[in-house]
Amino acid sequence: MADFDLHRLHLLREVGRHGSLTSAATALSFTTSAVSQQIAKLEHEVGVALIDRHPRGVVLTDAGQALLRYADDIDRTIEAARAEMGEFAGLRRGQLRMGTFPTVGASLMPDVVLAFRARHPDVAVTVVSARRAGLLEGLRRRDIELTLLWDYPWERVEDEDLALVPLMNDPTVLLVPSEHPLAARRSVKIESLRDQEWIVRDEHPVADVLRRVCRDAGFEPRIAFAANDYQETQGMVAAGIGIALAPQLALSALRPDIVAVPLAGAPARRILLAHLANRRLSPAGQQAAAVFRSTAKGTRAVKAG
Repeated sequence: MADFDLHRLHLLREVGRHGSLTSAATALSFTTSAVSQQIAKLEHEVGVALIDRHPRGVVLTDAGQALLRYADDIDRTIEAARAEMGEFAGLRRGQLRMGTFPTVGASLMPDVVLAFRARHPDVAVTVVSARRAGLLEGLRRRDIELTLLWDYPWERVEDEDLALVPLMNDPTVLLVPSEHPLAARRSVKIESLRDQEWIVRDEHPVADVLRRVCRDAGFEPRIAFAANDYQETQGMVAAGIGIALAPQLALSALRPDIVAVPLAGAPARRILLAHLANRRLSPAGQQAAAVFRSTAKGTRAVKAG
């Protein structure tokens, strides 16, 4: 048996409803001949007669009545599918899965989630925090649709499988105790910090930044303490153990006894929004991407102010 043509099933319904090929043709803006031909083709597809012709019109055969019930079920299913897809397209339901890394998971990402939920409260939002390798794996496994990434000038994210949108530059700043002589400076040059002791996130990108800027200035940094996170870093800076570098976005909860001073000539990291290049974003993903761009723009404006 050949596959059913859904349009012919619709024609059969109209013929049964009107009891006439001519009336059905008028209702559908077809010719009577066209309707008759399509019904004949449908009968050929199913292998049985579907209508009986009479002088005053047509009636459905038992087989036609049975097929019509299936046609009604199919129509209801299609309408339900259209309605549900409309809900997804209109962001009245669905799920958005995103990835982030810790230092923006406490700053930029919460602002994005709040702004997205305010616009689309019926879409469930899930956020996964991981290091870069884990985020990239999440994209490839399609566990997440969008993710934030970062890179520095000497280690750009270059992957032909990814679509990357630069959102903003996150400057590197110097952390000193509020009573430190440098705390009142508008900016500091790395060359003036040769004799300082440093607190650093061990095996973390900021440690690489510190080594690079110090070596470019002609000296090796003296490490006084290896911290596990930026809160511990701030605590050790406040205690006078040493000074530290940090990305500005990592300082959403800056201690009152710590001052962040701009570091002249220090590299900034790029904050990127990434998704699979060959994956078409869902309506929720498209709207989230727009929220990321607008939120990052607002964050840049606040920094500039």
